Amino acid sequence: MEIEIGRGKKARRAYGFDDVAIVPSRRTRDPDDVDISWKVGDYRFELPLLASAMDGVVSPETAKIIGTLGGLAVLNLEGIWTRFEDADAELERIAQLPKDAATREMQAIYQEPIKPELISRRIEEIKAEPGVVAAASLTPQRVARYYELALEAGLDILVIQGTVVSAEHVSQTTEPLNLKEFIREVGVPVIVGGCASYHTGLHLMRTGAAGVLVGVGPGAACTTRGVLGLGVPQATAIADVAGARSTHMLETGEYVQVIADGGMRTGGDVSKAIACGADAVMIGSPLARAYEAPGRGFHWGMATFHPTLPRGARVQTVQNGTLREILTGPAHENDGSFNLMGALRTSMATCGYKDLAEFNRAELMIAPSLQTEGKALQTSQGVGMGSRGAAASAHPDKPNGNGTPAADKAPALTGAD
Repeated sequence: MEIEIGRGKKARRAYGFDDVAIVPSRRTRDPDDVDISWKVGDYRFELPLLASAMDGVVSPETAKIIGTLGGLAVLNLEGIWTRFEDADAELERIAQLPKDAATREMQAIYQEPIKPELISRRIEEIKAEPGVVAAASLTPQRVARYYELALEAGLDILVIQGTVVSAEHVSQTTEPLNLKEFIREVGVPVIVGGCASYHTGLHLMRTGAAGVLVGVGPGAACTTRGVLGLGVPQATAIADVAGARSTHMLETGEYVQVIADGGMRTGGDVSKAIACGADAVMIGSPLARAYEAPGRGFHWGMATFHPTLPRGARVQTVQNGTLREILTGPAHENDGSFNLMGALRTSMATCGYKDLAEFNRAELMIAPSLQTEGKALQTSQGVGMGSRGAAASAHPDKPNGNGTPAADKAPALTGAD
């Protein structure tokens, strides 16, 4: 249903995670009987989780840890790890930057050229851990230049990411990437994004992509919605692209994975993303809190250091748990920010669903009061469900939302069909 903004413009109403609630069904299930695994191409993962391709989140070492836990970590092949031999020294430098100089100094740091030999080395470092799937991201502008190096080093899954990636990029000055031809010839599963609408999602699926990232601007470090004024709240964006998946399935018989990218802080957010239609989630800020995270308590997106139009911020997190605790527990906080995958499993079991495909069909309600109804004491004391707002007020630099926005990636130069 469209709402009139003025006589000359109407718009749809869109919803974020805080606006919706999952409705329990008539059946419950034992959590041990719930299957939360998912697949990309021929690769099967125990956890429906991708770690965002952000320098403060994924290093070769954290990629190996997340891989052994059953998830998939995506390394940024245009970031610190491929620009500097001693990446840790640069990450330490970024963590020490004063707030008012962070963006300007990071713009200078990221002017260091990408070194092709480091692309190969970093992927080989990930592949050194037996059984871990190596995934890495490139922007549409650079994928043709560097993808062969990555494949030769053993890359298993390629992620092509930008603020917005389309299958029909138009340019009078450059020859755009033809996504359909590229994906057909590259030889490994390709995930593309971000997008936030039915039609863009459908066009990306028609390129032959194995997965589509959904999210424009919802992440904790992203400022795209303020700088460019664009984006769609995640619950609506995911549901729209899930609808495109159904259309594409009817057209071709091929199932494309829908990956919610950004805007998730708690297990409840992850559960809502799957209930809205996602097959998996991509998160950044929740993992940037880990003791092992390379950002040393800081988190920033891939457009934070854009040389002329930064669309991200370096935000501070509180390092308070291991990657294992954040993903699979045990939790030692009651605000939903630990054991994200255990929360998803319990949510599915409580509603009686046995796998992710069934959970996609869960009943939802518009329920903005879900976050506040009966929670006055928690809110006033800053505990449990009331801790999110209290933490944001106490720490202005601390993110009050999570995820890894595709909107934090490089400029919106996109592929062409």
